[in-house]
Amino acid sequence: MFVGHFAVALAAKRAAPQLPLALLFVAVQFLDILWPLLVLLGIEHSRIVPGITAASPLDLYDIPYSHSLLMSLVWSLLFAAPWWLRRQARAGLLVGGCVFSHFVLDWITHRPDLPLWPGNSAKLGLGLWNSLGAAIAVESALFAFGISCYLGGTRATTRAGSIGFWALVLVLLIAWLSGVFAPPPPSIQVVTVSVLIVMPILLAWAWAIDRGRAPLTSD
Repeated sequence: MFVGHFAVALAAKRAAPQLPLALLFVAVQFLDILWPLLVLLGIEHSRIVPGITAASPLDLYDIPYSHSLLMSLVWSLLFAAPWWLRRQARAGLLVGGCVFSHFVLDWITHRPDLPLWPGNSAKLGLGLWNSLGAAIAVESALFAFGISCYLGGTRATTRAGSIGFWALVLVLLIAWLSGVFAPPPPSIQVVTVSVLIVMPILLAWAWAIDRGRAPLTSD
């Protein structure tokens, strides 16, 4: 998934208005931030295989440290630890849940390429990406739900919070659909470098939007 992960962050912001949207973006995308770094370092391995699934050309055949079930749990616990140490259990549970939600959504969409743990283990994946129509329908619905939650829990106070938010939505949609319908990228290195360039931009954008929106309070 792509926009589906961001949808979880948008929904989580309504549940915990005190948490920065940029932090929630990092949490839901943390496994995909680790992945390009590990690929570029030669620790994990992936490749482009056009047609391997209907919705994605990525062959993620060796991603045990960023995307295995065990390591996803480890990263989730490590992310939650700072809040639990400060006895902010609800915030810690939400942040850790955002991290682990990445594995859950990938389990739904990926073909069986998510290991149980690093090493020789079984691999998981329900294969939603094998059906282009179903993949688009499910991810679109999830993104719409996340946007609805976010708008239902915040109000714009500046143009960055209104126009900036909808511009981000549009950019995320274009990036997602171009990945689905555009020709496959020339190499996995292009994909990984692109992720590492784009993510800081999205995080800065989320930070600016957050400063331009205020939580809705009930009377």
